[in-house]
Amino acid sequence: MSSSANHEHYYVPAQSRLPVWMAFAMFLTVFGLGSMFNDMSAGRESSNAQWFFIAGFGVLAVVLYNWFSQVIRENHAGLNSQQLKQSYVWGMGWFIFSEVMFFAAFFGALFYVRNLVGPWIGGEGAKGVTNYLYPGFEFSWPLMNNPDNELFRAPEAIIHAFGLPLLNTIILVVSSVTLTIAHHALRAENRKQLNIWLGITIVLGLAFLFFQAEEYIEAYSHLGLTLESGIYGSTFFMLTGFHGAHVTIGTFMLIVQFLRSLRGHFKPDDHFGFEASAWYWHFVDVVWLCLFVFVYWI
Repeated sequence: MSSSANHEHYYVPAQSRLPVWMAFAMFLTVFGLGSMFNDMSAGRESSNAQWFFIAGFGVLAVVLYNWFSQVIRENHAGLNSQQLKQSYVWGMGWFIFSEVMFFAAFFGALFYVRNLVGPWIGGEGAKGVTNYLYPGFEFSWPLMNNPDNELFRAPEAIIHAFGLPLLNTIILVVSSVTLTIAHHALRAENRKQLNIWLGITIVLGLAFLFFQAEEYIEAYSHLGLTLESGIYGSTFFMLTGFHGAHVTIGTFMLIVQFLRSLRGHFKPDDHFGFEASAWYWHFVDVVWLCLFVFVYWI
């Protein structure tokens, strides 16, 4: 007996140009976004950078649609072995781990500013340099009085935790519950309940994005809290903005799973696309709980 008979067949797809198009789309997207940030930082008139970003995002959407459609067709055709499916699990696990490290870096920056650099500039500790850089500056957080208010305009007020942030916290926590109910319905082969609870989860995700947009409008229009508000504004929008981007991505993922469910996809023992989206959504919820505590509350 051949030694290969002890191993199941591992499907190897044909050559594809999709990875090349993916690299091109990511280049356009990052180049456009970076150019937009450079224009804003330099105070220049808006260039054509936004068109590069839009084009890159459009190409990226088309590539992802075609790529995932191909993977779904392969799975329905029975080409995906158990070994290949396990590689999907590992791939999604490492992807979420990379996202954990992504947010850990930003939370680390927040911690570094709040607990080390800020107090040092305010003259606290052995590294206090207030007499050399900013005489008379006293550090407090949120930073409502920047060391140099001529360079960075301090915000007039902040977003209070027990307003829209608390509402959004409740929305995301509830959405995790509704998604878990949908998952149990899928395992129980209850398609109707799956579609209902998954649809509710999507509505809750869209509601979160709506209220976060309202929060940003309030911050810019009435509170003077912007990206130009010094380190507090930078860390606030860096953390909440990237999280909002992840909620947007997660909502799109759930919409795709909802459309697939309407077409009769998924089996109780074969629904990793749904599971991967659920993992990502729960991760996004946990990040928001950390944001609510360390950015809005404490």
